[in-house]
Amino acid sequence: MAEYIIKGGAALSGEVQIHGAKNAVLPVLAAALLVPKSTILNCPKLSDVSVACSILEHLGCTVVRQDDCINVSAAGLTGSEIPEYLMREMRSSVVFLGAIIARCGKARVSMPGGCELGPRPIDLHIKALRKLGAKIEEDHGYLNCSVPDRLRGASISLEFPSVGATENIMLAACTAQGETVIHNPAREPEIVDLAAFLQKAGAKIYIGENGTIYIQGVEKLDSVQHSVISDRIEAATYLCCAAITGGQVLLKKVIPSHMTALLPLMEEAGCRLKVSGDSIYLVAPKRLKAPKFVRTMPYPGFPTDAQSPLMALSCVAEGSSIFVETIFESRYKHVAELARMGAKIKVVGEVAVVEGVPALHGAEVVCTDLRGGACLCCAALAAGGQSRIKDIYHIERGYQDFEHTLKVLGADIVVA
Repeated sequence: MAEYIIKGGAALSGEVQIHGAKNAVLPVLAAALLVPKSTILNCPKLSDVSVACSILEHLGCTVVRQDDCINVSAAGLTGSEIPEYLMREMRSSVVFLGAIIARCGKARVSMPGGCELGPRPIDLHIKALRKLGAKIEEDHGYLNCSVPDRLRGASISLEFPSVGATENIMLAACTAQGETVIHNPAREPEIVDLAAFLQKAGAKIYIGENGTIYIQGVEKLDSVQHSVISDRIEAATYLCCAAITGGQVLLKKVIPSHMTALLPLMEEAGCRLKVSGDSIYLVAPKRLKAPKFVRTMPYPGFPTDAQSPLMALSCVAEGSSIFVETIFESRYKHVAELARMGAKIKVVGEVAVVEGVPALHGAEVVCTDLRGGACLCCAALAAGGQSRIKDIYHIERGYQDFEHTLKVLGADIVVA
């Protein structure tokens, strides 16, 4: 099993061009089921994206990748079932459910179940799709879905602004009969990007100022070309990597407006920022100051995916930080690994208190999940001595050329 070997102590410096967003390209690939042909640009080369393409091919689509472009032809769609092994490879594959039902009038997928971040119940997805007219039954770990008649628009109020549920409703409602209104939907940039893809294909979608989504169903969608937005979480991770090492970094091809919850915390930590157009330039101080309070929230609040890299930064900052994780119940699994490197962190329920230490030391640690893995690499870059980061396949799910990018910035990192 591959692992990273990182010798800490080097201040990172240089430029990084941010790739397309993992959390945006996956629902867009699901939406490709609804149109004859899709040309999707700025697609990152990630293991999760490869799994999504495998799902499309399993369903009968033709998928051709060339560099950062993925072409999908869904004209020959033959299947409506996602087997268990593909669902297990990528938990977020449940986002294909709404599109399959809309296209085929039926679907069979295995239950997503739990994952490294704890259970991810899909009750909101099921309730919403039922309101649109889908009949859904559980069958020994599978969901059997059918549409006795055509899907019909409905008014749907989400108890929680779930990103996945919002995406599934959008995909199912585009070609449903009548109007669908989604109250309290997720407002993440990835939702807006999915809406943009569908609008280019002829869907009638309008997002109100308060976030409410209005969808007027159409008979069919047309072929489309779309470029995926840049990855705000990748950008946040590289900012933290540069900051924790006392370095400087210029991020290019980024959307600063998507990062308004993070940037003030970087400034609170003592970093100087210059934001211009599609770039962010960060210069870190010799010793960081601890961000006082970080609470993860649905967008536009602080993103849960950026919590762990920022926690790594806080471990060596002057002072103490309080983190409150409100999205995933098991998002602190990286804490035990950080403790092996000398971090002082106490966790009680959803609250983690980080007491900054003068320095971390190298250790052998294990990636617990995608963002937790990035957190450990971030910490290792600043730690004294050598660290071995195991189970790096987690990181490959969400970061393209992670090792190469860090190496270009001056990190001493190799794959063993």
